[in-house]
Amino acid sequence: MTRLEDRIQGHIDELGARAKAAAKVISVASTDQKNQALNAAAAVLRARTAELLTANAKDVAGVEGKKNAAFIDRLKLDEARIEAMANALEEIAKLPDPVGRALARFDRPNGLKIERVACALGVIGMIYESRPNVGADASALCLKSGNAIILRGGSESRHSTREIVACMQAGLVEAGLSKDVVQTVETTDRGAVAALLSAIDHVDLVIPRGGRGLVELVRDQARVPTLLHLDGNCHSYIHAAADLDKAVSVIRNAKLRRTGICGATESIIIDRAIADHAVPALADAMPDCELRGDAAACALDTRLVPASDDDWSTEYLDAIVSVRIVDGLDQALELINTYSSGHTDAIMTEDKTAAAQFFSTIDSAVVMHNASTQFSDGGEFGMGAEIGISTGKLHARGPVGLEQLTSFKYLVHGDGQTRA
Repeated sequence: MTRLEDRIQGHIDELGARAKAAAKVISVASTDQKNQALNAAAAVLRARTAELLTANAKDVAGVEGKKNAAFIDRLKLDEARIEAMANALEEIAKLPDPVGRALARFDRPNGLKIERVACALGVIGMIYESRPNVGADASALCLKSGNAIILRGGSESRHSTREIVACMQAGLVEAGLSKDVVQTVETTDRGAVAALLSAIDHVDLVIPRGGRGLVELVRDQARVPTLLHLDGNCHSYIHAAADLDKAVSVIRNAKLRRTGICGATESIIIDRAIADHAVPALADAMPDCELRGDAAACALDTRLVPASDDDWSTEYLDAIVSVRIVDGLDQALELINTYSSGHTDAIMTEDKTAAAQFFSTIDSAVVMHNASTQFSDGGEFGMGAEIGISTGKLHARGPVGLEQLTSFKYLVHGDGQTRA
């Protein structure tokens, strides 16, 4: 390795060793102590609002003119978003402690009493895009679930991330816990990602949260177990039996409430039976959004522009959406399962049988009926916050909150039994 690679690996190893030591302590910390740390960190976030805004302004200035408006919206903090971060920490503090909860109990004929109980995972590495609040949410969830975390946020948000981590560490210290429970990678060099993915002596799980490029990199290079979060190219399907006014209202929210989040709808699928009315209605309702349609959709309204083959699987994270017309439910199901990233997909219909078939057939982490895909969020699911949406199928799927950040172990109680 080069000297630069040596330094990066050494930095990750140092963070990992400190995190591993801190994880042993936080894994057995009391619920009261963890909650004290979360509430104290929330207070520090509020007290350091000015410092956070200054740090974030440096990050935003660094990308202005280089990134689109949706990217800058994801990156930017304001007083309301800082308050939302603090509120999330306090909500997580109110949730039940997942560590030590009994998952199952059973007795064996030989008198052994066996329990399956939840326990912390250990050290989690979090690789994520340039949304500063992700660092706060991930840190809080790991803290409450008894895990240590090493954050590797996007280089564009480095000043904001450092300030948020400092706030979290201040809360930990106030509660008498090690500040090494929450750490951040201090280099923006991309070699740090590879080093984190290979840190098998220190890291128990890596969670990548980003687009296909990041997920493919993790799949290719990870030696540490991973919990994949693939950003969503979410689909909303208007079935023939939809209430059109309701459907259009939901889809406008699903696309345009915030275009730069992973739960935003990126593709609209419409039954041909109602397309004559649905396509113009969508164009009327979304004049601030570019609609890219297939030939059939474009023929119904001149405000649509032609789509390319890439549009059906693209995550725009912008005010752009693809529109495609299908011949009924079966074709819609096939289309979604072909192009979906497996994040979140929705059907708009008043037909309960069609909704049930959609639920059973769509192979995504979150499947919705008559609801905005932007509800695909751990906070909206009552989890306080989320570390991401898992699009994998092992260990955890969908919003990853406190319970999903634990594993389990078996406790076996005997009275001198021996095996024949």
